[in-house]
Amino acid sequence: MSTSNLTAKYRPQTFADVAGQAAIKSILSRAAAQDKIAPAYLFSGTRGVGKTTIARIFAKALNCVNAPTAEPCNQCDHCRQITAGAAVDVIEIDGASNRGIDDARRLKEDIGYAPVECRYKVFIIDEAHMLTKEAFNALLKTLEEPPPRATFIMATTEHHKFPATIVSRCQHYIFKMLPQGELVAHLEKIMNAESLKYEPGALQIIAKRGAGSVRDSMSLLGQALAMGEDVLREEDVRGFLGLAGQDVFFGLMEAMHDRDLVAVGQVLRQVLDQGLDLGFFLRELTNCWRNMFLLRQAGESALPLLGLSGEEAAAWMDWAGRFDPAHIHASWQMTLDGQRKVMTSLEPALALELLLLNLTCLPDLVNLETVSARPSRGGTPAQKPMTGGQGGPTGRTSGPTSDPMPGQGGAGPRTRQVSPPPAPQRQTERTETSPGRSASPASQPAAPPVSPSRREPAAPASRPEPPVPPAPDPDPVVPSDATPMSEPPVSAPSGPRDWDGFLRFVEERNGKAGVQVSMLHLTKGECTGSRLVITCRSRIHCEQLSDKQTFTALDSLTKEYFGPAVEVRVEKGNATVHKSNKQLQEEAENHPGVTRIMDSFNAQLVSVEPRKR
Repeated sequence: MSTSNLTAKYRPQTFADVAGQAAIKSILSRAAAQDKIAPAYLFSGTRGVGKTTIARIFAKALNCVNAPTAEPCNQCDHCRQITAGAAVDVIEIDGASNRGIDDARRLKEDIGYAPVECRYKVFIIDEAHMLTKEAFNALLKTLEEPPPRATFIMATTEHHKFPATIVSRCQHYIFKMLPQGELVAHLEKIMNAESLKYEPGALQIIAKRGAGSVRDSMSLLGQALAMGEDVLREEDVRGFLGLAGQDVFFGLMEAMHDRDLVAVGQVLRQVLDQGLDLGFFLRELTNCWRNMFLLRQAGESALPLLGLSGEEAAAWMDWAGRFDPAHIHASWQMTLDGQRKVMTSLEPALALELLLLNLTCLPDLVNLETVSARPSRGGTPAQKPMTGGQGGPTGRTSGPTSDPMPGQGGAGPRTRQVSPPPAPQRQTERTETSPGRSASPASQPAAPPVSPSRREPAAPASRPEPPVPPAPDPDPVVPSDATPMSEPPVSAPSGPRDWDGFLRFVEERNGKAGVQVSMLHLTKGECTGSRLVITCRSRIHCEQLSDKQTFTALDSLTKEYFGPAVEVRVEKGNATVHKSNKQLQEEAENHPGVTRIMDSFNAQLVSVEPRKR
C-alpha cells in the first residue's frame, strides 16, 4: 500500500464525505439544489479545513448533468473533468502567482464569455488575499455587475486582508477547525478502509497534533504509516513526533507536589535530551492542569468532557486530589500565559525551566494582595481590630495599647505601641471648669453614663466634649436653662464600637450632628485601629461627605464615638480623599504585606506615593 499521499487518495468528492463544516455544507448543497447561486463566495479559515475541497464539490454540483442537484453524481463527464482539473469552464487560479493587475484584467475578459460546455463558469481563486490592491480594484467592477451563469469562489486563510468593498459583495463563510473527536473519527475511517490495525491512543495523538486541520492530520498519519509497522502504536507515534508521554507528566507532577526542584530539573533535562517539541509539551502541560482542575471541581462527572481512558482518568483523578484547587487554577493560568513567552524567548529552555520552577514554588511565593490573611511576621495570624470591652473598639487604656496594629504580631522590631492623648489632663481641665461634674477614671474611658436617677449626671469620659461654660447654678440637681447641658446628653451605646453602632449613634443625634444619617447609610465604614474608613459608592457622594463643614462634623462625631485618637477618612473605591502624606507613610509602614517584604529581604521604605489609576 502506498501511503505517500493519503490526502489526495481520500479527498472527499461529495458534501457528505467532507469531515466537519456541517452548516456550510448544508447551505451550499441547498443552494445548488434550488439553483440559487450568488455571484461571489468567500471561504475563509485556517489551512486544511476543506475550503478548496468544498469549492470543487460545489462547482461539480452546479455543472453536473443532473443539475440542479444537492450532490454531484461524480459519474458524468462534467464531474469527472472537474475532479481531474481539466474542465474548461471551471478555472482554478493561484492567487499567490497570479496576483497582478494584468492577471485581473485577463480574468475580467474571460468572465465575459459564456460557458462552453457546463451550466456555470466557476472561478476558484486560492489564497486570494495575495492579490494586489490594483487587482482587487479591477475585480470589483466585475463583482458589482456579474454576468449570468458565472460565479467566483475565493478561498483564503487571511480574510482580514480583503478590502471591505470586496467582502461586502460576497457571501462569506468561515470554516472552523475540526474538533479532536471528528478528526479521530475521520482517521479511523481511513485506517479501516486500509484494513490497518492501530491503537486508539495513536490516532488521538495525531489528531491532537493536527490542531483542527484535516490535511495536517492526514500528513502526520502518512508519516506514521511510513514506518512500516504492523500496528500503529502510540509509543511509536510519540517517538517520531517528538512528544512526551504520560510518564513524563506524572513524574513532573510528583516533583512539583514534593516541591523537589532538583527532580523538576531532571524531568526538564529528560525532555530536552529527547529532543521533544517544547511547544507541544507546553500544550500538553496546559491540558494536564485543565483536566486536574475539572476533576478536582466536578469529580467523575467531568470525565465525558475530558475524553480520557479508564487508566488515565483514574491517575489524573488521584493527582487532582493531591493539589489544592487554587494551586491548580493558578498553575493552569500561568502555563497558558507562559506558552508564548517560552516559544518567543531567545533561551526557550531557560524560560521553560523558570516557568516549571515557578509552578513548583507557587505556594511559597509572597502574594501582596492576600498576605494580610496569611500569618504575620511575628508568627501569629494577622488579627482584625478587636472590638468590645470597656475600652471601646481597640480596648485602649491609659497605658500602651494591648491590641497590635493589623498585621503585627505580639513581638518584633516594628511593633508599635499606640497611646491615646493624655486623658487625665483633659478630665482635670473639665473638672476645674465645671465643678459640679464628676470625672471618670482615666482607665475607663468608655464607661457607661451614670443613670439619670442619680444626682450626679456625669458624661462618658471616652467622648471628649467642648469646654462647658460655668453653670450659673452650681446645684447639680436642677441645671439652669442657660446651661448647654439643659437636655440630657445623647450617650454612646455601651458594648462594641462598630459601624452599625456608629450609625445608630448619629441617628440619635440627627438634626444636631451636622451630618445626615441617610448619607451614611449609602456608605460602608470600617474602624481599623486608629482610623475610621468610610467608602462611598460614587464620587459625588464622596465630595458631599468631604465638604469642609460636613467633614468637620463627621470627624467630631467619630472622635466622640470611637475615641479622640481615631481619625476619619472618606474614600471613593480605591481613590482616597483627605489622605495626607503622613497618613500614607503610616499606612505603608503598618501594612502587613510591606512589613513582611521588608523583614524577608531586609529592605527599607524609601518613599510612599499614591497609586496612579
